[in-house]
Amino acid sequence: MFKVSCIQLRSNNNIEYNLKCTKRLILKAVKQKTDFILTPEISSLFLLNKKQLLKICTSMSKDIYLKGIKELAKKYKKWILVGSLTIKVSKNKLVNRSVLIDKNGKIRCYYDKIHMYDVTLNKNEKYCESKTYTAGTKIKSFKLPWGKLGLTICYDLRFPNLYRKLSKQGSIFLAVPSAFTETTGKRHWHSLLKARAIENFCYIFAPAQAGKHYNGRKTFGNSLIVSPDGKILKSLNKKEGVITTSIDPSLPKKLRTIIPSLKND
Repeated sequence: MFKVSCIQLRSNNNIEYNLKCTKRLILKAVKQKTDFILTPEISSLFLLNKKQLLKICTSMSKDIYLKGIKELAKKYKKWILVGSLTIKVSKNKLVNRSVLIDKNGKIRCYYDKIHMYDVTLNKNEKYCESKTYTAGTKIKSFKLPWGKLGLTICYDLRFPNLYRKLSKQGSIFLAVPSAFTETTGKRHWHSLLKARAIENFCYIFAPAQAGKHYNGRKTFGNSLIVSPDGKILKSLNKKEGVITTSIDPSLPKKLRTIIPSLKND
């Protein structure tokens, strides 16, 4: 058994402020004796304007938010997944990157979001992430001390084949750090997360952005930790905060033995 925590934020366009909020909640999770902490999508900077992002963002080695989280991981000996950061990989190229840090403060793995959120929800709400970010191309997973973790980000949730591949490669935990919109979140968030958990017999760790942000955009919140049989173990509504629960790494294997759907697929 081990403990996992999902942090819920309402990030804005100030990296220092977002880091301060994240640190406060990480310390709260540490007091709850957690082992693994996850933050939401775009934890460090809630911004989609590419011109502004290119001025602000840097490489991973220079990112002050990432540096601050690495220091906390090392100090408190905790594994931390930064749900995502906007990272500048060349003069005009940005990626939406999830970064896994070990308990010694070292980066062990990172994943660049594959599926870009290019949608028109209604006449007043449109998103086109492909104008800002370059899509990732590689599926990523990493073997934690408790089992293998599959890395995904937000809109990836709507593409079940990605999760199937991660599960068939041995993942028993799936990370879904998100900034789901209020519009789609209230319709689909819970159903999609429970479906990905059940169909793959994996734990789902889904930290989220929540509430009305400085730019007027509304995110759904409702960070969730879901068991491999679809039970919601912990949830949060719209406020910033942290949820923590105990995880049994042997459960996915037990359920996959009872219903061997991964083998039969």
